[in-house]
Amino acid sequence: MNTSFQDEIKSLYQKLIDAWNKRDAKGMAEQFAEQGIQIGFDGSKVIGREEILSHLKPIFENHPTPPFVTKVKDIRALGTDAAMLQAIAGMIPPGKTDIDPSVNAHQTLVAVKKDNDWQIELFQNTPAQFHGRPELVEQMTDELRRLIK
Repeated sequence: MNTSFQDEIKSLYQKLIDAWNKRDAKGMAEQFAEQGIQIGFDGSKVIGREEILSHLKPIFENHPTPPFVTKVKDIRALGTDAAMLQAIAGMIPPGKTDIDPSVNAHQTLVAVKKDNDWQIELFQNTPAQFHGRPELVEQMTDELRRLIK
């Protein structure tokens, strides 16, 4: 896979993360394909830009959502017009300066290129609690802490 391909996928992911961090529901929804799917940390599954927008708006309006700190771990092509990105994510709660390990997550994004434009078909944010293996939680948290400026 060429570097520009990887850069395009990483840029799509970063737009999504930046929109979350700005608490911009519309900005997040716009990154998805018309029938794109978002599966949230709590297992909520929403399908399509409109449903994603209506799901995210009240979250941002009613909750002080913490920003993500993310690290892309892998990007791979799934043919010529599809790709998968895997990342790890942590969150710094409002008023805090450190990552809360209880909300660490694996994030998976599947993107498809339509009309020369990359769109998200699936974004899944899965808790990374590593039940019974606290050393893995700490390892992930340490890796993410190194990204805090």
